[in-house]
Amino acid sequence: MCTNYRPGSRDYIRGRFGLEADFDYPEEAYPAYPAPMLRLGEAGLECVPACFGLIPHWSTDTKIARSTYNARSETVAQKPSYRRPWRLGQRCLVPMRAFYEPSYASGRAVRWRIEALDGGEFCVAGIWDAWQPPAGAGPGPGGSVLSFSLLTINADAHPLMSQFHAPGDEKRSLVVLEPEAQERWLRADADAARALLQPLVVEHFQAQADPRVARAGKSPSPPVNTSASLWEEG
Repeated sequence: MCTNYRPGSRDYIRGRFGLEADFDYPEEAYPAYPAPMLRLGEAGLECVPACFGLIPHWSTDTKIARSTYNARSETVAQKPSYRRPWRLGQRCLVPMRAFYEPSYASGRAVRWRIEALDGGEFCVAGIWDAWQPPAGAGPGPGGSVLSFSLLTINADAHPLMSQFHAPGDEKRSLVVLEPEAQERWLRADADAARALLQPLVVEHFQAQADPRVARAGKSPSPPVNTSASLWEEG
């Protein structure tokens, strides 16, 4: 399960999609962090800030984002947190420079970085939702909070992704969409979208150890509602 990744750069988003990511986001994203998300809006494709970790429309607060950052493709249409955005076709692209997974080859968890072999950036398949706080839920700029979850597939037999996660656990992988599949993902119906949930092309990616540097006194996951950029006008 991917809990940490490097969001796509502004240059990539501008060069690949002709869009501006004119908001602040961190160098590394963890659950409940803001990050760029590409979705189809009323005027076409748009780049918006969104919470990494989907906040379902029925949630009473934003804390659930810390456990809804990955959606299993096998159950995305049934799980209460994801079935509505999946049914409504609320699919998105999540631009990345790299993502991280734990390797236990040394006997303990060591963070490894997975990235394109040519150093290029890429997009991962996701679903999104908009959450409006219940009346009296607390202060906020108003409107709704956008959030997303990354789709995952089984990777038990994948030459690269099968080496990650704890021994005995099912191996999972994000879905990296090839450029020609990105627009199709956004516009596809449910059956066509499922057909695009394919393993990443192993010849295009590499992995290497990249242990996280501990930073005393800093939590990797700030509360969502402290980030004003995540709120869109109602």
